[in-house]
Amino acid sequence: PKISSAGAGGIVAIMMGSVPTTASSTTAESETSNPQGGENVEEDEEQDLEAKQRQEELQKVRLAGERLQKEIAELAEPGASIVDKHDGKTIGKIVAPPAPGTTVLLAQMRLDRLGLLGDKEKWSRTNRILIGDSTKEFRYLPYLPLWWPEIDPETGKEKVVEEEEDGEEELDDL
Repeated sequence: PKISSAGAGGIVAIMMGSVPTTASSTTAESETSNPQGGENVEEDEEQDLEAKQRQEELQKVRLAGERLQKEIAELAEPGASIVDKHDGKTIGKIVAPPAPGTTVLLAQMRLDRLGLLGDKEKWSRTNRILIGDSTKEFRYLPYLPLWWPEIDPETGKEKVVEEEEDGEEELDDL
């Protein structure tokens, strides 16, 4: 898909668990809703337990995200191959390692294997890849920046936009 860099970053932040929930607001709400204290002790304990469970779950997601970031950073060296797990074909090469704190990396990919040229291959959210010499499978989300030119599916090159000659004459008149 064609999305902005900020949109891609937002997706990665959500997937990595970087968008925290506010457990402190739940605690503050329970304190203000029962100013006299003691009347809703069971309800307060239940809310505290739920908040604690959410915090523990968030911590697990963060730890898993940190492990994934470390793995990707170790594997994604410039020049490392990206191989499609389905057929073992190389579909790209790493150009730059991931930005610190993310799993976002820059790779030169075969556009036909991403479903951007022709109808033969299509990208799927369940596609799996291998990076470098690793045997661990990863999923990937390719995207084209908004500034990327239109691609001609026949040639695989940038579509040529024919300019009108009238426009040039109008500029000369100015």
